[in-house]
Amino acid sequence: MRIFVVDAFTDTPFRGNPAGVCLPDEAHASDGAWMQQVAAEMRHAETAFLVPGGGGDADWTLRWFTPEVEVDLCGHATLASARVLFGEGLARGSVRFATRSGVLSAHERSGGGIGLDFPALPPRPVAEPEGLAEMLGVRVSAVAAGGGDLLVEVASADVVRGLAPDLAAVAALPYRCVVVTAAGDGGETDFCSRVFCPAVGIPEDPVTGSAHCVLGPYWAPRVGRTRLTGYQASSRGGVVVVELHGDRVTLIGDATLVLRGELTV
Repeated sequence: MRIFVVDAFTDTPFRGNPAGVCLPDEAHASDGAWMQQVAAEMRHAETAFLVPGGGGDADWTLRWFTPEVEVDLCGHATLASARVLFGEGLARGSVRFATRSGVLSAHERSGGGIGLDFPALPPRPVAEPEGLAEMLGVRVSAVAAGGGDLLVEVASADVVRGLAPDLAAVAALPYRCVVVTAAGDGGETDFCSRVFCPAVGIPEDPVTGSAHCVLGPYWAPRVGRTRLTGYQASSRGGVVVVELHGDRVTLIGDATLVLRGELTV
């Protein structure tokens, strides 16, 4: 069984967000418990599992696992999966995945990089959780929810970069992840973010494609454009370009293959 590691949302090895990508054999193609064990062994934020077919218009079935749980949506591991399929000659030009979040597609872009067609997750108003400012250690400017995540706006990109949250307190919130964001501070970046997901076994996610399904719709009316560039300011860092198309978003990024191997169990 072939297994890969791909650094997503970067063109530089050892930057961006690493994801495992596994092509299981027929005996393990629907074995979620086995997939969870492999993901726990890989220890990346997500490991993706690709099985040919998927019914309907899908070319492949795609599942995503953190070291602790299976998740409904993951951008960087989808980008990594597309990179593996295109790079290994298993797909050409475009590919469609059957997932827990419906059929998602990826396509190679003529100008470079890979585009992902994902659902937009417009932010919705929510009450600020009690003690949020204390657990993040910063003043909160605004809050919203999108999908299963809590979006928190703070004063500046410097505040985002300097965050040192109480992860045990963050894990107790009723959200998959807490996405902390601020306007960009110059250059080509429209906004920046960091994403904390201790509730699903990821203290900080290096670059989070699915969070940009919320960040794009949140920042677009503030910036006044439907194409935006986000920088995720983790220690590894990564760039996600977001294009809004009604109830869908296109997430655009590079991906770099760093490991190709064989799973022997």
